[in-house]
Amino acid sequence: MTAADHGPLPAPFLRAVETLIPASRRFDDPLSTLAFGTDASFYRLIPKLVVRVETEAEVVALLTLAGEHAVPVTFRAAGTSLSGQAISDSVLIVLGDQWNGRDIRNDGAQIRLQPGVIGAQANAWLAPLGRKIGPDPASINAAKIGGIVANNSSGMCCGTAQNTYHTLAGMRLVLADGTVLDTEDADSVRRFRQSHATLLEQLAALGRETRADNALSSRIRHKYRLKNTTGLSLNALVDYDDPLDILTHLMVGSEGILGFISAVTYDTVPEYPHRASALIVFPDVDTCCRAVPVLKQQPVSAVELLDRRSLRSVQDQPGMPGWVPGLSDGACALLIESRAAAETLLLEQLQGIRQALAAFAVEKQVDFSTDAAVNEQLWAIRKGTFPAVGAVRPTGTTVIIEDVTFPVEQLADGVRGLLTLFDKHGYDEAIIFGHALEGNLHFVFTQGFDDPAQVQRYEAFMGDVAKLVAEDFGGALKAEHGTGRNMAPFVELEWGRDAYQLMWKIKRLLDPAGILNPDVVLSEDPRIHLKHLKPLPAANEIVDKCIECGFCEPVCPSRGLTLTPRQRIVVWRDIQAKRRDGAGATALWNDYLYRGIDSCAATGLCAQRCPVGINTGDLVRELRAGQARHTGTADRLADHFSGALGATRITLRGATTAQKLLGGERLQTLANGLRRLSGDRIPMWTPAMPQATSLPRHHHLSAGQRPRVVYLAACVSRAMGPSLNDREQVPLIDKTRALLEKAGFEVVFPEDLDSLCCGQPFASKGYPQQGDRKRDQLAAALLKASRDGEDPIYCDTSPCTLRLTEGPLDKRLKLYDPVKFIREQLYPRLTFSPLDTSVAVHVTCSTQHLGESTGLIDIARRCAREVVVPEGIHCCGFAGDKGFTTPELNAHALRDLRDTVRHCDEGISTSRTCEIGLSHHGGIDYHGLVYLVDRATTARP
Repeated sequence: MTAADHGPLPAPFLRAVETLIPASRRFDDPLSTLAFGTDASFYRLIPKLVVRVETEAEVVALLTLAGEHAVPVTFRAAGTSLSGQAISDSVLIVLGDQWNGRDIRNDGAQIRLQPGVIGAQANAWLAPLGRKIGPDPASINAAKIGGIVANNSSGMCCGTAQNTYHTLAGMRLVLADGTVLDTEDADSVRRFRQSHATLLEQLAALGRETRADNALSSRIRHKYRLKNTTGLSLNALVDYDDPLDILTHLMVGSEGILGFISAVTYDTVPEYPHRASALIVFPDVDTCCRAVPVLKQQPVSAVELLDRRSLRSVQDQPGMPGWVPGLSDGACALLIESRAAAETLLLEQLQGIRQALAAFAVEKQVDFSTDAAVNEQLWAIRKGTFPAVGAVRPTGTTVIIEDVTFPVEQLADGVRGLLTLFDKHGYDEAIIFGHALEGNLHFVFTQGFDDPAQVQRYEAFMGDVAKLVAEDFGGALKAEHGTGRNMAPFVELEWGRDAYQLMWKIKRLLDPAGILNPDVVLSEDPRIHLKHLKPLPAANEIVDKCIECGFCEPVCPSRGLTLTPRQRIVVWRDIQAKRRDGAGATALWNDYLYRGIDSCAATGLCAQRCPVGINTGDLVRELRAGQARHTGTADRLADHFSGALGATRITLRGATTAQKLLGGERLQTLANGLRRLSGDRIPMWTPAMPQATSLPRHHHLSAGQRPRVVYLAACVSRAMGPSLNDREQVPLIDKTRALLEKAGFEVVFPEDLDSLCCGQPFASKGYPQQGDRKRDQLAAALLKASRDGEDPIYCDTSPCTLRLTEGPLDKRLKLYDPVKFIREQLYPRLTFSPLDTSVAVHVTCSTQHLGESTGLIDIARRCAREVVVPEGIHCCGFAGDKGFTTPELNAHALRDLRDTVRHCDEGISTSRTCEIGLSHHGGIDYHGLVYLVDRATTARP
C-alpha cells in the first residue's frame, strides 16, 4: 500500500515528528518537497514530508512512529540510484551530515563505514594503505555507502567476487520495528537473539527449505553466477545457515524495503599501483564476444565492451584515435585493463594477455600502455559514451541507462538481440557498452514520456527486453543498478513463481506492516514502472540536458543549506512549466529567489562533476541578470573603477579604526546588530576583515638583463591588506613583488592599474555587459604592458585568472595564476627548504577549474613539513562577496573547517576574499600562497 492510499499524513504522527526533529530538518513546503522529489531515475514522487536525520536514535524513533501510524517511509543517501528506489510520496528520510564515521582496521584490511560516507572518500582513506572497497560504481564520487550497500552496487572492476555481498564483514541495522542489531557487538547479538528468536528461527527455516528444494536452490546459484540485483538477495538462503548471516546478506541489495543500514564493515581489496590499458577493436560482435571468455582466464581487472554505436557517439571527441570514424559498421571493441603490485609482474601479465588474444582477428587497436596519460585517454572513451547520448537528446526527453546480464557464453547473441530490439522499436540513437567479463551490458537510449504514444513505445520495448533477457537467455534484468520500481513488475518473470513468493515471504517477515519503501523491488502493481514518470520540461538551454543524476551535489557549498545544483534545475524546470501552463508559479518563484539564486555561489564546480558539463552557476548568473535593476550604477562603477576602489579603502580604514577603538568583540556585536536592523543589507563584519592597502610605488625599469614579468594585482589585492590581528602585516602586493624580484624578475605593473578589473564582480551580480567591457579593457592593458605578449603575466588571484582565460583572450598573452607561475617560472630559480610547520591548503574553485589543484598541493609540500587538505570542503562559499552579503553560505560551507585545521599553524590559498572566510571560520590565519613560498625559499646562486 502506498502513501497515496493513506491520504494526508496522520496528525498524531506529524505532532510526534515535530517534537522529535527540529524544524530546520523538517521540510513540507512546496519548494522543498519538489526539490527532494527526484533521484537519478526517470521517476518522480513528491514526498509529503522530508526529514533529515542525524542520529540512529532518530531513525529508530521515526520507524517506531511510522509503524504505529502505518506511514510508509523511504530512505535516501545520495539519491544517485537509477531505478526509482529513493523517492517517496509519503515520508522521505534523508541522511544528514553526521553519518560520516569510519574505522580503519588491521592496516586497511577492513573498514567500518557509516552510510553517509561517499564511496570515493572511503577509497581516499584507504589509498595510503594500498587498499579500497570492492564496489566501484560509476557514481562512486557521489554515491554513498548506504546506497552502495542497499543496491549491491558493483562496477567495472568489481565483478561479483568483490561486491558488497561478498566482501561484507559486519553490519549494524535497524529493522522496521525500530530494533537495532550490530553483528560486531556481542551484547547486541545476544539481546537480538533473545528478543527476535522467532524471527531468526523463521529465517533459518526459510534457509533450510530453500536449500532442500533442489530446483530452487540450483536456480538461485545459477542466477548469482551472473551479476544480478533483480529482486532480493536469495543467495543468502543458500550460502549461509546462521540466520544472522542470512539477515545481514538479505539486507544487501534490499533497497530499503527490509530495514535501515546504520553501518557496514567491508573486507577491503588490494588497490594495485601499476596498470596498463589497451583498446582492441574486432571486426564483428561475434569475434569480440568470443574473446571475452578467453580474457576471463587472464589477469585482467576490467574488460569493457563498446559496440560500434557507442564508438561512433564519441568518435569526434578530443583525444580519440583518428581511425575510429573509419571503423566498419559491425566493429566491436574491448577496452582492457590489467593491474599488478609490481611493474615486472604487470609486464608478464601483458605478455600473457597478448598471447591469449593472438588468435583473434583485429581491425584496429591501441596496444597496452602503462603511460598514465594514455590510460586516462582510453578510459575517457568509455566514460564519454553515456554523456555523448545525453548531450544530443531532444529537449524534454530523458536518457535511460538499462543494465542487464547475459551468460558470458551467449554474450554475442545477447548483443545482437538488443540491437534487433533497438531497430524494432526505433531507438536509433541507442548504444551498448558494459562489463564484458560478467556479461553485464548497459544500453543507453533517449525516451520521451510527454505523450501516450511514447509511453506505449517504452512499454513495448521493455516488455521485449524482459522476454529476451529473462526468458530467452536466463539472464538478469538488473545487474547492478537495483530493481527499484523500474523492474519490480518483471521480478516474477525473471525468477519464477516459487522464488518470487519466497521474496514476498521475506518482505512480510521483516516488514509486516509494509511501511518500508512500498512498490520498490516487490510490487503488486504490474504497471508501476509506467507510473510517476518524471517530466523534464524545457527550462533554459544551459540546463536542458540535465538528467538530474546528482553527481554535482557533493561539491556544492549550499548543499544542506538551501538547494543543490540538481535541485535548482528541478525547481526551475517546474517554475517554467507552470508559467507556460498558466498554473501560477509566483509563490514558488518568490521562495526560489533566495534558495535558488541568492544562495548559489555560482562558482561552477558542479560542471566538473556533471556528465554533460552543465554549469548551474551560468543559469543562476543569467537569472540574476534578469533581476538586475541597477544598470546605470553598474555603468558608473565600471567607468570610475578607481573611485570605487578608493571608496572601498576608505570603508576598510573606517572599520579598522572602529576595531582599534572598540575592540574586535564589541565591534562584531555592534556590526551584527546593525546588520539585523538593516534587514541584512549591511555587509557582515568579522575580525578577519582586511585592513585597507594601497598600490606600491612603481619602480623605474632598470636597463639590466633581468627578465620582465607583468604583475596583475587583482582589485582585491590592491584594496585589501591583512586583517588587523594577522601576524603577517605585509600586503599581498608587496610580498608578491618581493618574491618575484628575489627570483630575479623585473616587475612591471600595467598602466592605470587602479582602473582595471577582470569584470568578475559585475558578471557575478548579473551585469555581464559591464563585466565584459572591463575584461576587454584589462586585456588591452595587459597586451601593452607585456609588449604584445613578450613578457609573462602573473595574476595574484586565481579567480581573476580564470575569468580572463574563460573569455576571448588574445592568444599572445601568456597569463599565469600563482600556482602555474611558481611551478614553471620559480621552481628553476629558487631553492625550496621545507619549514617545520603545519599548513592547511584550501584549493579554490578557480584553482580547480584551472587544473592546478595538484600543483598547489605539491608547492605546499615543498614548503612545509605537514600539509593538510580538509576533507569535503570543495568550495568555501565566500564567492566574491557572498561572505559579506550572504554569510550563512560561507559559514555552512566551512562548518567543519575549524576541527580539521585546529592543529595547523596557518592556511594558504590563492584568493584574498576566500582567505577572509577561511580565517574567520577556521580559527587560523589564511594567507596567499606566496607568503609561504617566500619564507621557504632562497634565490639560487
